[in-house]
Amino acid sequence: MADRAEATRQAWLEVLAKYKRDADAPARPDMWSPSLDAASRDEIVAIQNDKLSKLTPFLYENSGFYRRRFDRLGLAPTDIQSVDDLPKWPVVDKGEMTADAEENPPFGTYTTMSDALWRQRGWMMFSTSGTTGTPRVFRYSQIDRGYWEWTNCRALAAMDFRPTDTVFMMTGYGPHVWAWGVQYALAKMGVAVIPGGGIDGRVRAGMIDRFKPTILLCTPSYALYLARVMQDMGVDPASTSVRQLFLAGEPANAIPSTRNRIQDVWGARIIEFYGCTEAAPQAGGFSCAHSQSGDQPFAHLMEDAQIWETIDPDSKAPTAPGQRGLTVCTNIISESSPQLRFLVGDFTTLDTAPCACGRTHVRAMGCFGGRSDDLINLRGIKFFPAQVEQAVRSVDGLGDEFQVVLTSRRNDGMDIMTVVVEHEDHAYADRVRHEVQAAVRTECEIRCDVDVVVPGTLPKTEFKANRVRDERHKD
Repeated sequence: MADRAEATRQAWLEVLAKYKRDADAPARPDMWSPSLDAASRDEIVAIQNDKLSKLTPFLYENSGFYRRRFDRLGLAPTDIQSVDDLPKWPVVDKGEMTADAEENPPFGTYTTMSDALWRQRGWMMFSTSGTTGTPRVFRYSQIDRGYWEWTNCRALAAMDFRPTDTVFMMTGYGPHVWAWGVQYALAKMGVAVIPGGGIDGRVRAGMIDRFKPTILLCTPSYALYLARVMQDMGVDPASTSVRQLFLAGEPANAIPSTRNRIQDVWGARIIEFYGCTEAAPQAGGFSCAHSQSGDQPFAHLMEDAQIWETIDPDSKAPTAPGQRGLTVCTNIISESSPQLRFLVGDFTTLDTAPCACGRTHVRAMGCFGGRSDDLINLRGIKFFPAQVEQAVRSVDGLGDEFQVVLTSRRNDGMDIMTVVVEHEDHAYADRVRHEVQAAVRTECEIRCDVDVVVPGTLPKTEFKANRVRDERHKD
């Protein structure tokens, strides 16, 4: 068994290396790897099929989780050799991984990184938050690090990162795949970085004024928070050196009113990353120069690194081309975490039409505005927090912060939603209340209560926002 495991690992690493083109430098000023980024659909599918044929034996021989799942489903690795075979494999969800981690602590068996390999060429360990169960841990190798920085370079090149830029990375790092992967890519590209973790907003504002960074890296919530800090200090964010806001962690481009509010206050363009720790820790989704043009924003997906699908949320069957569904990702560029059909769970619509930028890989139209885990079900009506955010942001004069509070009335048990917003002039509270109620009803098709409070009442969101408080059925 050990010999088979090693043989399949070597075959897997060889096929990964086979498609690592333009690894050390961009082939063109406008596109890092044209032979990959602008490949034809047939070429993209051929790469995916070649990788899948080596991936399934590798998973079977090197992951207890996948071996048991293959055996339980009555499937052999040879049954899944192409993208057409993928529907044979039911999607893997977070619950399965959590159960595996609980039964096989501390790392679970869904990884292909053994303890011996970790000691030999371990790079970094990342984990999920564990807010809804046992944290799922993912150990990545030095080989993974090389693929992260290379694919991230290709994505950053699409987002117009230049050698003359300076990137202010306003993150505490921690076990978060986004910042670490970007850090290594920027070093490979020769782009200067200002580390900005562990300091408060006023100090960061002063550093922007003093050191003139051209790109800020943070969450959408923090971009708004820092802008207000600067305004309180008498500094106009739109007058600074910042030309791009590199955002992740929350929807931004997918919510027009939030996107407009951030871009207006900074006078700068939003670019985004999208992914997940489990299966798309690097360059999952990314912006290009055309991502905000047309009827709806979109994100590119790098199909030689991951295979992306959408499925019906109820049946879990693949959706028809052009139909909205939940994202499913197969990682085909990792030694340590090449997950097969992992349910990421964001709603989007995939489009294979080439982009005006020249890239031919599939695009997520509308970006990613709502994760199925975040779906609110109120009196039988389902909607996403992003829809409430779009409604709130569309009302003039409101502050940046808001809260959604879900409760059940004691007398009849009916669930109600209260949206708490800030407005500086309480003389107009009734008008504001009616406008927010109307906007929420338009976006979410549901009635809500609205509380209008004075500015500064709600806590400021400095990092990833969690604006929904569900207090239903609590004692």
